[in-house]
Amino acid sequence: MELRHDVAGSGPTLVLVHGVVDRRQAWSALLDQLTPYRRVVTVDLPGHGESAALADGPDVLGQILGELSDFVRSVTPAGERPHIAGNSLGGWLAVAARGEVASATALSPAGFFVSHADQVRTSLTFRTLRGFARAMGPRLPKAMRYKAMRYPALAAFYGHPSRVSYEDAVIGAHSLATNALLDRAMTASFGFPPVVDPAVPVTVAWGRRDMILPVYQARRVRRIFPQARVLVLPGIGHVPMTDDPNLISTILLGGSSASSPEPPS
Repeated sequence: MELRHDVAGSGPTLVLVHGVVDRRQAWSALLDQLTPYRRVVTVDLPGHGESAALADGPDVLGQILGELSDFVRSVTPAGERPHIAGNSLGGWLAVAARGEVASATALSPAGFFVSHADQVRTSLTFRTLRGFARAMGPRLPKAMRYKAMRYPALAAFYGHPSRVSYEDAVIGAHSLATNALLDRAMTASFGFPPVVDPAVPVTVAWGRRDMILPVYQARRVRRIFPQARVLVLPGIGHVPMTDDPNLISTILLGGSSASSPEPPS
């Protein structure tokens, strides 16, 4: 599968992976801070943005991880081991692919549910928000022009909804209403593949205002990744890139500064 992507900047390769119902432009607010120091690759996951949908299959997360792993290898210069970072579903993909990368950074990653009921709660949150977006139908773009409608609609995803542009709000709400991958992803089993290289540096940052994957899930990170550096970010929501671009850029640059040992020859 060809995944639509953009490449900008120079330096070590850093692949940025968005969350479910999002798109590669979610990282736009960070590019000016990242591209002087990193060769930044932003990608649309299958069934998102401008990338084609996945074929039907029982293991949707395995399919996405396989496609992303192939993509990362294809965009990484020969002899280089890339860094990867992601948000939400993209955060799970980043740490799940850690054996193939120099470092992994996850922003409010999926997969750290404290119980089955916790995952059901997240699924219900998405379904409720989707129901709202679908109920608006063709009135949605007009409704999003009003801050009294737009800000509450975005509050579950962002700590500071006022920093999200009208255009991005409309595109995001439309994707929430129509994305065909959402229901499959919400019921998937978010296990982690066997650790290929446990020495790969892992950084996990979690917004304290996250209402999609609440910050209490962060306590499970070190049970799975004892070496992980875990940060809790006051005032930051589930999709943190527009909440505080400077802070998130600093975290991504720091997370991608450490490198894992070279693979054996």
